[in-house]
Amino acid sequence: MFYGTIWSLLPPVIAIALALISKEVYSSLFLGIVAGALLIAEFSPVGALNTVVNDGLISGVADAWNAGIFLFLVMLGILVAMMNRAGGSAAFGRWAEKHVRTRVGAMLATFLLGVLIFVDDYFNCLTVGSVMRPVTDGHRISRAKLAYLIDATAAPICMIAPISSWAAAVSGIVDPEIMSGTQLFIRAIPWNYYSLLTLVFIIGLSLMKFDYGPMALHEKNAFERGDLFTTADRRNDDTELEVSPRGKVIDLILPVAVLIICCIIGMLYVGGYYDGTPFMEAFAGTDASVGLPWGSLIALIIAVIYFLCRRVLSFREAMDCIIKGFNAMVPALLILTFAVTLKNMTGMLGAADYVYGLMEGASAGLYNLLPAIIFLVACFLAFSTGTSWGTFGILIPIVTNVFPADSRLLVIGVSACLAGAVMGDHCSPISDTTIMASAGAQCNHLNHVSTQIPYVLTVAAVSFVSYIVAGLTQNVFVSLLVGIALTVGTLFVLRAKVGQKVA
Repeated sequence: MFYGTIWSLLPPVIAIALALISKEVYSSLFLGIVAGALLIAEFSPVGALNTVVNDGLISGVADAWNAGIFLFLVMLGILVAMMNRAGGSAAFGRWAEKHVRTRVGAMLATFLLGVLIFVDDYFNCLTVGSVMRPVTDGHRISRAKLAYLIDATAAPICMIAPISSWAAAVSGIVDPEIMSGTQLFIRAIPWNYYSLLTLVFIIGLSLMKFDYGPMALHEKNAFERGDLFTTADRRNDDTELEVSPRGKVIDLILPVAVLIICCIIGMLYVGGYYDGTPFMEAFAGTDASVGLPWGSLIALIIAVIYFLCRRVLSFREAMDCIIKGFNAMVPALLILTFAVTLKNMTGMLGAADYVYGLMEGASAGLYNLLPAIIFLVACFLAFSTGTSWGTFGILIPIVTNVFPADSRLLVIGVSACLAGAVMGDHCSPISDTTIMASAGAQCNHLNHVSTQIPYVLTVAAVSFVSYIVAGLTQNVFVSLLVGIALTVGTLFVLRAKVGQKVA
């Protein structure tokens, strides 16, 4: 009865609306799940309960992909706890106080590290958060602002990096008879306005030293009062264990470097690179849910041996960090479990089929404006479902069938799809990347969502105009320059009209 209709989007709408209104994420997600189960079971209480438990929660947790990501989260949490206990994070914070002297420098350093870790968005969120928290805390940058910087340099960077898990996913979706998936992805990079303009926006916002919307209050409290959290929910897990006084900067840098190397090797191994598969094909064929746990487990074992040899941790202290690291990730794991379950509900209700029908109907007219329309549809679908991969998985086959294979509009249309998927994923409360950015910054999840939405919408509005220009001119330089000029101009207007300057 409700399959493939507008009702299929009701569960995520309920969850998101309740979360933003009540500021309580767990019950909001659960009520969205219940609403979806009732629609699937056609309001049968027993059927709805069975759907929630079996088809939702159990199916979500038992899914191999989700289980792998959960395992990666736990092991990364343990590694972070060890680095903190060994004194590596504290030593890095002391080093940063001497070398990163301003709030602007701290923000740009966070931005730069996010750009450098482009292999995978999950890995990006948690690694950048663990490394940069001591730096941003020392310069009184709110956890909400840190979470935004992490989130804005995770998925957007991965979507314009040819060597990343995201590039591999996109390449695998494109029909090779139309065009090489890798070639299409690379050609779409200069047209991916949301990702590119987000980078311009972050640099401009940092250099202009102002904020607006809910973020302004968080930044004001952090700078003037030293209150990094603003709300009562304060996730600062680093202070509960005694920190080794012998810790050095290398005790943070080396484990992170080993983690990066091991995760890259793990993803290549899973993709078959060491069995003779070419490098790009290995990335295209890898499974991040296997490769990341594979690499993080090896990195964790190496870190334990290293810390024991350095005598900054005893074996018992290292083992204590297992519980500590797991506990630190429990909120993220719980939210992620509910978010995955909610995605299962929208999938069983046929949300993808409903959006597919809308896109087919839109393709008949407004041909040159279609990239802008594709961008809006992708934004809405990714925000509602919390998945960018699912969004471009649905829309790319439609886009490649709408435009001729040799046309520039095909590239623009695919880039609009990818940009919209990133935008929706970037700000959706039920997005796994958003959840991990909150976990990486140890920030209240809804604080992160509410403070970054005005920033995301600002860049999205400029991107929409840029896609209109791109569809009409089909000139990459003209449309990109228009987008950059609009972004910078918008920042000047916002600073003059509604911005609150933070020294």
